[in-house]
Amino acid sequence: MERKSIQSLQDKDGVDMTFLVKEKHVGVGKNGRPFMGLQLGDASGSLDARLWDRVDELAKEFEVGDIVKIKGLIQIFQNRKQLVVHRLERVDSSTVNFEEFIPKSSRNTEDMLVELLNMVRTMKNDHLRQLILDTLEDPEIRPKILKAPAAKSIHHAWTGGLLEHVLSICKIMDFMGSHYPFLNRDLLLFGAIYHDIGKLWELSYDNGISYTDRGRLIGHMQIACELVDKKASRILGFNEELRDICKHIILSHHGKLEYGSPKRPKFLEAMVIAMVDDFDSKVATLKTLVDAERGSGEKWSRYNELFDRYFLLDDMNEKLNG
Repeated sequence: MERKSIQSLQDKDGVDMTFLVKEKHVGVGKNGRPFMGLQLGDASGSLDARLWDRVDELAKEFEVGDIVKIKGLIQIFQNRKQLVVHRLERVDSSTVNFEEFIPKSSRNTEDMLVELLNMVRTMKNDHLRQLILDTLEDPEIRPKILKAPAAKSIHHAWTGGLLEHVLSICKIMDFMGSHYPFLNRDLLLFGAIYHDIGKLWELSYDNGISYTDRGRLIGHMQIACELVDKKASRILGFNEELRDICKHIILSHHGKLEYGSPKRPKFLEAMVIAMVDDFDSKVATLKTLVDAERGSGEKWSRYNELFDRYFLLDDMNEKLNG
């Protein structure tokens, strides 16, 4: 039987389905009763859920990233769909096809990789060009980058999301290099491709999206720096100074110490890479948020804690050009 999707659920629908747990928190309602708030997901989108019974007991039985089977009822709360949970149990992940629960990029990943490689081949610096080609065409890395998400939940958190994010930044960097000819385009492209390359090993994405032990212990920046050393050591003439420049771009790409960067950007290209990475991430995050909220029929989104504001849900293309 074909699985129903979150997107297809309607008010008063009875639910007996499996979902990926994307968020989980326990709180106390206005009536003084404890409740569990959930954000559930599948490949079609996300759904808020509330559970009011056996909260403390059930909260110990599953974690974010688990698959749960839920029986309940869809209701409209504040003009948005919400699942009221009657029964919940964790599902053995070995019995699950996780492709049903993780969204995919809207673009073909093979096509995106070809476009990215064509851009890399236009780089002028032989050492940087070879470093990136050796990375992207590595038989271990190539299949990973075709599947990997860019993050666990915040931005581009879908199959092929990392490649989509990288290609988007490369296109911006291509423009930056021509608009500001004093910038080194090769370093901009290196930063676009390598800044998050460590997430191929920081995140696990075969059974949902979660952090690996190596990701938690070391993190994607250090993993990427190790990859620079590994690949550069096989390229004749790739000197230590260029390695340090590459590593600084990686280590500073979050922009600020409080954002998790071990270093702040200390030359112009590193600063641009950090700003464009932040820009592209925020655009993707906000588009995902607004697309999901537009289905509510409301004019304004719910309050968003990440951006600390409400968002107007009007489609400006339709509003101004329709």
